[in-house]
Amino acid sequence: MPQPQALIIGAGIAGIATAIRLAVKGYHVQVFEANSYPGGKLSEFEQQGYRFDAGPSLFTMPQYVDELFKLAGKNPKDYFTYQKLDVVCNYFYPDGSRLKAYADPDKFAAEIKLQTGETAEAINQYNRNSARIYDITNHVFLEQSLHRLQTYLSSKTLKSILRLFQIDAFRTMNAANQSFFKDKRLVQFYDRYATYNGSNPYQAPATLNVIPHLEQHFGAYFPKGGMYSIISSLVKLAEESGVQFHYNFPIDEIVLAGKKASGIKVNDDFIGADVVVSNMDVWFTYRKLLNKHPQLFPEKILNQERSSSALIFYWGIKKQFDQLDLHNIFFSADYEAEFNAIWKQKSIHQDPTVYLNISSKHQQTDAPAGHENWFTMINVPANTGQNWDELIKEARQNIIKKLSAQLGENITPLIESESILDPRSIESRTSSYQGSLYGTSSNSQFAAFLRHANRSSKIKNLYFCGGSVHPGGGIPLALLSGRIVSEWVD
Repeated sequence: MPQPQALIIGAGIAGIATAIRLAVKGYHVQVFEANSYPGGKLSEFEQQGYRFDAGPSLFTMPQYVDELFKLAGKNPKDYFTYQKLDVVCNYFYPDGSRLKAYADPDKFAAEIKLQTGETAEAINQYNRNSARIYDITNHVFLEQSLHRLQTYLSSKTLKSILRLFQIDAFRTMNAANQSFFKDKRLVQFYDRYATYNGSNPYQAPATLNVIPHLEQHFGAYFPKGGMYSIISSLVKLAEESGVQFHYNFPIDEIVLAGKKASGIKVNDDFIGADVVVSNMDVWFTYRKLLNKHPQLFPEKILNQERSSSALIFYWGIKKQFDQLDLHNIFFSADYEAEFNAIWKQKSIHQDPTVYLNISSKHQQTDAPAGHENWFTMINVPANTGQNWDELIKEARQNIIKKLSAQLGENITPLIESESILDPRSIESRTSSYQGSLYGTSSNSQFAAFLRHANRSSKIKNLYFCGGSVHPGGGIPLALLSGRIVSEWVD
């Protein structure tokens, strides 16, 4: 029999993972990427002696990366290494208080009690709740397709369905967190996890309180070589597995034979395949690559509310700050007003929460000696035509003012290099509709069921992976989407 052919559209982390899995299954796999580099949102660049990971900066659930090497019969450590962080993140509050999120649960509970007065039992009770939600939802909502009958016939799924009342889907994250803690700073700390999938803690269901478990139970890590080493190591594995990558090759069209995907068109050349997998945002997949077939569009899904986006300043800083670590958060004084600005006003709050990532804290070569590379990010709305030039100008001033006050030094003269990424450039570089980072938002109880499936229900042999489809955005879920696609292809 001839070798089956698979075509992957997009070399984001989900597309690469899917390519590896299909190659291991015996497919001849080709990946077509519009950019000159792989990785999608997870990319890197250098400026004036500073190296930056341009996209995701938090690495959790490394077992999903290791799994790909083991699947291909390789030792992950021969390709990719990482270290567990002792301190996950430093938190700075407007009142001057600080919180150090230790990876060790006992040390973290002691730190919380010292800084907020909340008891260890309150923390343990919260952790048990988060772990319970994970135990119920992991096998159903994350590791399997919600759109296959087979999923609902397993004993694990049936057990989870019987416990669905325990996942706290009918309260918001904020309401649930207020029921656990009296200290507003700790409520704000746990509300922050809604931003991990671009949602609003004052709207998103408390089911998302599973996210702290992924970070605090499984840990956070720093990959040797920076976040982009995840991509470079997986590309190497893929190529050794026979995958062919084609860069600077934007796809013109997904070609259908009736209601079956038969291949793609690139530069007016037809390339046939048994399987077509889109790692492009599902919105652009339909609107651009399938625009000849509007009758097949899942309009309700395509018109769903998008997740939030990001505004990032990449700053080369001519100083080192001992009070900062790899991950740092500077909270807003009015968190609800900040989210109202993002979600209701489609704007940026004058006092935004600032995330500051400094990879040179662990990899000194990422910045010149005595300097630091600051990845400075705030959450912003998706692009719906705002005056971004004005918003960016105001946000830059507010961020500098906030960081300078917290650090006790004017940082303006310390900035010797700068690049900016905003929702417009996120959309143009990564084909993410409106610059949203995680596809659709999770601001409703049924969001998990409303995401686009990993296989088209109307077009045979067409599959989808990546952050815009099930199970969601972020590195771990994108990798799981690749696993789901490979299992469904069987």
